[in-house]
Amino acid sequence: MKAIRIREPGGPEVLELVERDDPVAGAGEVLVRVRCAGINRADLLQRLGRYPAPADAPPDIPGLEFAGEIEAVGTGVAGWSAGDRAMGILGGGGYAERVAVPAGQLLPVPPTLNWTEAGAIPEVFLTAADALIERGRLRPGETVLVHTAGGGVGTAALQLARASGAGAIIATASAAKLDRIREAGLPHDLTVDRRAGSFADAVARHTDRAGADVILDTVGAPYWEANMASLATLGRLVIVGVMGGMKVEANLRTLMGKRATVVGTVLRARSKAEKAHLTEMFATRFLPGFTAPETDPSHLRPVIDRVFPLAEAAEAHRYVESNQSFGKVLLDINS
Repeated sequence: MKAIRIREPGGPEVLELVERDDPVAGAGEVLVRVRCAGINRADLLQRLGRYPAPADAPPDIPGLEFAGEIEAVGTGVAGWSAGDRAMGILGGGGYAERVAVPAGQLLPVPPTLNWTEAGAIPEVFLTAADALIERGRLRPGETVLVHTAGGGVGTAALQLARASGAGAIIATASAAKLDRIREAGLPHDLTVDRRAGSFADAVARHTDRAGADVILDTVGAPYWEANMASLATLGRLVIVGVMGGMKVEANLRTLMGKRATVVGTVLRARSKAEKAHLTEMFATRFLPGFTAPETDPSHLRPVIDRVFPLAEAAEAHRYVESNQSFGKVLLDINS
């Protein structure tokens, strides 16, 4: 099969198209013929040598999400058959024509979606659902603050917040991406240009100084103080990325006074059981939203920026690194 491998740690130029043996579906696994694979920030970090693959994933083939049809089913798998359309998450190896993946990490592709749309769903929507629901314990009527809202996780989180009954949704991003959020009709009650001053002031004004109950942060260290200022009493700050930095000097008195919770979380390194639990929760609670009418608050849709051929993975990485993308960037495995 064709696959993209990381020749050595470095820039996008270290990505190269190679031939690899097809994987085999083991017990509890299915073999999927991949049609589309999503690109995520974790892939870029792996390429740079900063985020190695877990032990059960190929060490040199990136890719955390995919969509395709099942070609074979391993022993002990129920509910899936050859020919079924599936999408899912894995610890690595998605930039390839075939993947073997635990059956518990699969979702059925909604009948109205094509391969590109399906490939844009698993990693970002599951990450956002985990952050908001499992870690953030979002309840109906609460206020949600979503940072880098124009990214893959951000665009998913805006929609999941609405589907979960959030009372107010606040989005931060660059001015250009905020324009695209509005143009795309993504759910929001307030947009804040991250370059136009502290978002904490805008949050305070919008909430009458009550603050946000749940904050989903992908930036990390540079936003720490403003996040603490923006949290409501008993608020939950969920950190799913540290694109801006990892180390902070914290004033614990603020955290204590608000009786707040700070949760750090990643999806990739979790056990199969944890990933299966999250996948099942998402399938039950949110997957029907992809076929719900657009006027229904539960309606969900993938947000797609660009699709590159598999052989142009290096160019796709350069594009993601430019921070110009809005929503998802994907690889077409068929071309």
